[in-house]
Amino acid sequence: MFIEPSVNRKNTPFQKGQIEVICGSMFSGKTEELIRRLNRAKIARQKVEIFKPSVDKRYHEEDVVSHNDTSIRSTPVNFAEDILLLSGNCDVVGIDEVQFFDEQIVSVAQKLANQGKRVILAGLDMDFEGKPFGPMPKLMAVAEYVTKVHAICMKCGDLAAFSFRLSDSKQKVMLGEKDSYEARCRKCFYEDKR
Repeated sequence: MFIEPSVNRKNTPFQKGQIEVICGSMFSGKTEELIRRLNRAKIARQKVEIFKPSVDKRYHEEDVVSHNDTSIRSTPVNFAEDILLLSGNCDVVGIDEVQFFDEQIVSVAQKLANQGKRVILAGLDMDFEGKPFGPMPKLMAVAEYVTKVHAICMKCGDLAAFSFRLSDSKQKVMLGEKDSYEARCRKCFYEDKR
């Protein structure tokens, strides 16, 4: 489990910003971990702002919701740059489903961290083809902390790091849940991909 370092202490002359990335396959608990960290920041009386891409309306129009129905209030945005305008004077910025943003999210995260904010991003590290997904590789490269979480393979029960698409669609972005995707280990992912 990730233990938060001592950051953004009030009454210090300089607030140190940082970037944390939570990544993994579908059903691995990325959003659960994001919500856990944000709730801990709230307990510490830090000002928290949460964002998600407006395209993600699977569970709720506005809230960030995990597959286990844990939720937290958020602000949907169309563009990564909107986060800079809306984050204001908060201490912690949480961003879910970050893989759906364009490459601009990398510079946005860096600008926020350089302002002394703790930036926590959660997203899929690989797409349905097992390839790096969108801005995730660059975000992981510039982050101080990267946490890779794993699901359980829905075929054999081993640890899973891949998101297997159950349909034949080749669309890069296809929102879905358990009816569209399964978590798979490497062996089961590539066996059924042939």
